[in-house]
Amino acid sequence: MSATATAQSNVTSERVFNFSAGPAVLPVSVLEQLRDEMMCYPGAGASIMELSHRGKVFVEIMEQAQSSLRSLLNVPDTHEVLFLQGGSALQFSMIPCNLLRGSNKTAEYLVTGSWGKKAIAEGRKEGDVTATFDGSTTNYDRVPKAGDYQTSSDAAYLYYCSNETIQGVQFQSEPEAPAGVPLICDASSDFLSRPLDISKYGLIYACAQKNAGPAGVTAVIMRKDLIDKGDAGLPGYLNYQNHYEADSMWNTPPTFAIYVLGKITRWLLDDIGGLEAMKALNEEKSSMVYDVIDANPNFYKGHAQVDCRSKMNVTFNLPSDELLSKFIKEAGEHKLASLAGHRSVGGIRASLYNAMPREGAQALAQFMSDFAAKNG
Repeated sequence: MSATATAQSNVTSERVFNFSAGPAVLPVSVLEQLRDEMMCYPGAGASIMELSHRGKVFVEIMEQAQSSLRSLLNVPDTHEVLFLQGGSALQFSMIPCNLLRGSNKTAEYLVTGSWGKKAIAEGRKEGDVTATFDGSTTNYDRVPKAGDYQTSSDAAYLYYCSNETIQGVQFQSEPEAPAGVPLICDASSDFLSRPLDISKYGLIYACAQKNAGPAGVTAVIMRKDLIDKGDAGLPGYLNYQNHYEADSMWNTPPTFAIYVLGKITRWLLDDIGGLEAMKALNEEKSSMVYDVIDANPNFYKGHAQVDCRSKMNVTFNLPSDELLSKFIKEAGEHKLASLAGHRSVGGIRASLYNAMPREGAQALAQFMSDFAAKNG
């Protein structure tokens, strides 16, 4: 084995099972492609990070990423795919700026966790906003059932976060919006984890650093009839129309992040076999961990109600802070990393995004079983 191959093997062997909530684990096969093409993208004579965003090579990369994304999600011709920056934080503002400001309507939000709280706070800066559901009374441990909220037929839009990474609750299907009311979704942490009917959405977006690549790019899939709703007086970057007319190049796009997103979509199509297969694998992985929680109810206490559990972020606590610290320390010794829960919830958060291999979920489940047996 050459020195280079030996070094690469050593680096690979040092990798842990990374349960970080984001930026998150990437597929090893994609990382290997990035490594191999880092110095010189094939046929380009330079690194992807050095290429002009308006050059033929990158334009083709972006078009391929958009095409693969459309194929994965069966995006209809009624919707446009945009690649923006600013993550969810910018979308919290862009959406009400374009779809609420000056409309004389009320925007309605389903607030099921920390990201919903942040979104509605920004929405209130742009117009009349109401929380038609607020899960704070039960510490955001569930999402609403159909009868828990009612949306006005003339609402500017109905907004929700499909998966709350911090609390570990997830909508298992889309909430119903009245005819004519655009359904808006922050799908950042479960994007590309399962099939979606994009025709149901006025706008659905996701920052990439959970399932779709590194931080830096936000995929926005928007119904075309909504694109021109923003006032011409909006700051340029905040107006969706500018990005649409400029083919996502109103400013220099995040070229490397888009390139990686394209690699991820091809991995999902070619290696995984599409989103139905990805959904089945994600359900299998999360079930391994939830089964241990359910088998040890006096030791592990899940945060989410059972029918609202996230397939992406498994959140739970232990009987004491001492055991929690011991769990995190010993998990690290077993190459199970980034398991500490968010400071606002505490406990453990195991993020099982698309690229977490089955072996990682198995290793965590086995460790949890052993830990409960020794310390319960």
